Amino acid sequence: MKKEIIILGGGLAGLSAGYHLSLLNKDLIVLEESNQVGGLAKTIEYGGFRFDLGGHRFFTTNKEIEKLVKDLLGDELLIVFRRSKIYLKGKYFDYPLNPKNIIDGLGVKEVLKAFFDFLYEKCKINRNNAEVVSLEDWVISRFGKRLYELFFKEYSEKVWGIPCNRISAEWISQRIQGLSWKSLIKSALFKHSDSIPTLIDKFLYPSHGIGRIADKLAANIIKAGNKINLNCKVEKIIWEGDRIKGVYVKEGKVYYYIEGEKFISTIPITSLIKSLFPTPPDDILKITSYLKYRNLLLVAIFLNKPRCTNCTWIYFPEQEIPFGRIHEPTNWSIDMAPEKKTLIVAEYFCNEEDEIWQLSEGQLIENTIIYLEKVGVIKRIEVLDGKLIRVPMAYPLFDTDYKRYYAKVIDYLSRFKNLFLAGRTGMFKYYNMDKAIESGIQAAKNSLIN
Repeated sequence: MKKEIIILGGGLAGLSAGYHLSLLNKDLIVLEESNQVGGLAKTIEYGGFRFDLGGHRFFTTNKEIEKLVKDLLGDELLIVFRRSKIYLKGKYFDYPLNPKNIIDGLGVKEVLKAFFDFLYEKCKINRNNAEVVSLEDWVISRFGKRLYELFFKEYSEKVWGIPCNRISAEWISQRIQGLSWKSLIKSALFKHSDSIPTLIDKFLYPSHGIGRIADKLAANIIKAGNKINLNCKVEKIIWEGDRIKGVYVKEGKVYYYIEGEKFISTIPITSLIKSLFPTPPDDILKITSYLKYRNLLLVAIFLNKPRCTNCTWIYFPEQEIPFGRIHEPTNWSIDMAPEKKTLIVAEYFCNEEDEIWQLSEGQLIENTIIYLEKVGVIKRIEVLDGKLIRVPMAYPLFDTDYKRYYAKVIDYLSRFKNLFLAGRTGMFKYYNMDKAIESGIQAAKNSLIN
């Protein structure tokens, strides 16, 4: 088999690339390892319930990407108003942090201590002009040490599994760029902020789950006469000189070769390197091994009641609660559950070698029920069923050393003139959905001029 363009991975980036190229009548194939398109932006359906892999909002400042999604989804798109909370010390705090809510929850004395600590840090930074390297540096420089310890430290270490002084400041600056005391106060006073993504108070969401974006992109690729092969694992990527020649794939029990002229890769960059044949030099393999991803476990608990919370997300920073975040999909769209039913989805962040990753579905469902009941979100008598989804390599891990390894890996891959990277895992970038879509389209455009 021979194709003009081979796309590795059927997440949003790969599908966006395929969609753009299909509009131009290009001959292509998308190879997806799982049994469903969408990657981390897929929607799971189970027993009449629907849930996303973490609850994904769609928001973008890129008008072209916004138009693309609106054109694809049309009347399916809803406007959802955000309401997020942090559960800390038995109390709920608004997120993004609301100064009034902090005073009510912590008391005037604690808030004054946090405020003077913030002033001290500002004076120290202005005096010393200290370099901001880690997440710890970034947050303390903007909020002071006390608020960092209360609201940021434990949660960040739960998500990433390493100390905050080893998490790169680049990650948090990408995710909550522009967040500061000033922006929080402004948002609290005026009730919205459209200029800072983390402070937005509303977003777009498809009525039947975020996976509808991927479904629509895939449908258009197929309508154009191109193929999307599911359950299709890339085993070897054959190269010679400065070009990729083709890929060996395993689809069920069938093993076959596809020759291609150009290749767009959205699979994890570490998997891409390991799949290359001939095998890259030992030093490249060693450097690549320093690039890590964080795994995600999702446990959905299905409930015989119409609603549990009024929140889009609730965050749980304290270590004694094993999951880091929950969301209730029916607060996003009533179509995410059967009538008068709801569900809670809990997110656990871990590595493959962690004990929690090894637990059975039954154990994880039971643990989730215990802790959801403990924090007052559900009652055991309301539980109908549960479902576990394992998501390996969900998030690229940005430690403070990653850049020097990443640069060498990218430099090595740049030798292949017909290989183009896209997406969160494919580019080792912490992209939101709009950026993933944008990166896929850009990779498609780059493939046309090279």
